[in-house]
Amino acid sequence: MKLASLKHGRDGKLVVVSRDLKRMTPATGIAPTLQAALDDWDAVLPRLRALSESLNSGAVKGDAFNEADCASPLPRAYQWADGSAYVNHVELVRKARGAEMPATFWTDPLMYQGGSDTFLSPRGDIVFPTTEGWGVDFEAEIAVIVDDVPLGVSVADATKHIKLLMLVNDVSLRGLIPGELAKGFGFFQSKPSSAFSPVCVTPDELGDVWADSKLNLPLVSHLNGDLFGKPEAGIDMTFNFATLVAHAAKTRPLGAGAIIGSGTVSNKLDGGPGKPVSEGGVGYSCIAEIRMIETIEAGKPSTPFMSFGDTIRIEMFDRDGQSVFGAIDQKVVQG
Repeated sequence: MKLASLKHGRDGKLVVVSRDLKRMTPATGIAPTLQAALDDWDAVLPRLRALSESLNSGAVKGDAFNEADCASPLPRAYQWADGSAYVNHVELVRKARGAEMPATFWTDPLMYQGGSDTFLSPRGDIVFPTTEGWGVDFEAEIAVIVDDVPLGVSVADATKHIKLLMLVNDVSLRGLIPGELAKGFGFFQSKPSSAFSPVCVTPDELGDVWADSKLNLPLVSHLNGDLFGKPEAGIDMTFNFATLVAHAAKTRPLGAGAIIGSGTVSNKLDGGPGKPVSEGGVGYSCIAEIRMIETIEAGKPSTPFMSFGDTIRIEMFDRDGQSVFGAIDQKVVQG
């Protein structure tokens, strides 16, 4: 089943979307918003599934679906916590600045609590007053939405609380991160509003590419129209989503609608850093990673961060080439 939120008020209007992302039908008679559906998930799920089956079979004709009409599936959320499941990415960050990586990073996930009161729409501009010194970067990721997760949930039980998956552009301001982390109190200004894919998808809809709480498909990013990365999301994922959810719930319960992110999807190549697509690699899911490799290999980075007018498109395709979640497609603009 595929769900989306059309732009409407603060929390959107829930619709069911066909598998091919061409048609939709209102679900407001079942739940007015996605958050309302998640608040009563077990009760509304059978009705949403029945509506989805009717739409996909043609029994319900539906209307044309336009991704540009969508807000993020949850236009705002009670919780947004982003992990760093691809430790290859973390290792490169630290190596580029000459820092050793603690051994615990391979056994205990990193996670930060992001701002969730405002999310960008998947086709919404990324608006800043300046890019000078801010180091505007995209981060292509996957996220899950959970129902109510009890305090101290086990990894084995955490999987059943994952109800929906979607893509993320976790916008980062690399130039502001060092100063914030130096204060010892974590990210805030350096992590502005994120954007999520037009559509979110139930795990059963994904078939065998959803296995071991991992999504086993390439995550494709185009920067200014050029292919920038296509790393495999199921490879080099040190911590699967069940582990990330259990980590987030170690000391607190998670409320229905909480979003947990994977962190930047990143692959190694022959045991070492990845390579650009132009050099036969799978590329990267953020600009920072190629800059890290340039720093390691040449002593300094040569790829610039994003400037006004730059665009980023993030999408995932199934084995038949069909877009799974629709596309995040954004431009950096001044405002």
